[in-house]
Amino acid sequence: MQPLPIMIFAAGFGTRMGDLTASCPKPLIRVAGRALIDHALDIARGAGCGKIIINLHYLGHMIEQHLRGQDIVFSHEPEILETGGGLKAALPLLGDGPVLVLNSDAVWRGQNPLLQLLAAWDGAKMDALLLLTPPEAATGHSGAGDFLLAENGQIRRAKGSVAPIYLGAQILHPRAVAKHPETMFSLGKIWDHYIASGRAYGVMHRGAWCDVGSPAGIALAERMLDV
Repeated sequence: MQPLPIMIFAAGFGTRMGDLTASCPKPLIRVAGRALIDHALDIARGAGCGKIIINLHYLGHMIEQHLRGQDIVFSHEPEILETGGGLKAALPLLGDGPVLVLNSDAVWRGQNPLLQLLAAWDGAKMDALLLLTPPEAATGHSGAGDFLLAENGQIRRAKGSVAPIYLGAQILHPRAVAKHPETMFSLGKIWDHYIASGRAYGVMHRGAWCDVGSPAGIALAERMLDV
């Protein structure tokens, strides 16, 4: 299989970070001495990804300057398009085949999460493959779980303290994204479409993960990384 392109989400306002993002975009928040976007790029490159696309909006020029000279293509959003809209806007850069998708506001430990997805991907039966973890392994995460995972690997929506949590890493075939009528929408709508057609699957992460969506997440992530 040819290396898949990857979309890394980096356009959001980072409002949960409070004053830390008043003059700094969340992907440039430092964890263990390095920007979150650099942690994400390590994962992408470690998985042998093809073209790397990063979407930009809030203080995007700062991210672009930070990454100047690297082999990255930027998708500039004139307004926040949410995850589905951001991916849809970048499709001309990504092509019409499966794409890896990664959030930039988390850090990982253990086996590369994208390699886990690539090892489990079967395009003959899947249009979506999401990386999940049990709630007790989701450092820095609060709130209900997201999906139930069947024995055959298929997922369905669920909420509750024991439901596995989506970690912000996935492989997605963009055909439903391209056809979606809205400009601004969540990828959750695409997941629901693929769940209904029996082509949405999940795989459990073998390793640790920490959500760095709030200031408290920085210390938690550094503790997880033993820094």
